[in-house]
Amino acid sequence: MAVDLTEIAYVKRFVVGSSNPEKLHDEAEIERQMQALNEALTSYPKGKIIACERSFALLSINEHQIVLQWVVYHVGFTRKPAEVRE
Repeated sequence: MAVDLTEIAYVKRFVVGSSNPEKLHDEAEIERQMQALNEALTSYPKGKIIACERSFALLSINEHQIVLQWVVYHVGFTRKPAEVRE
């Protein structure tokens, strides 16, 4: 289903996951990020996902390899919400 972009007046990025190896997020922080996204999609004015970026990075720390994964959701609104949580 295509989103009519002519109605979009404000776009907010929501990052879910750890994108910075210096600041790894625990499960509680990722849950908070998902909750903020869900609030943007369900509260007034309701946002619509207009784009999605999926990214990852491979890090080698000593003998271990770590995979960082994150998704960036671009949520469009018909007007800027009064309070958009970061």
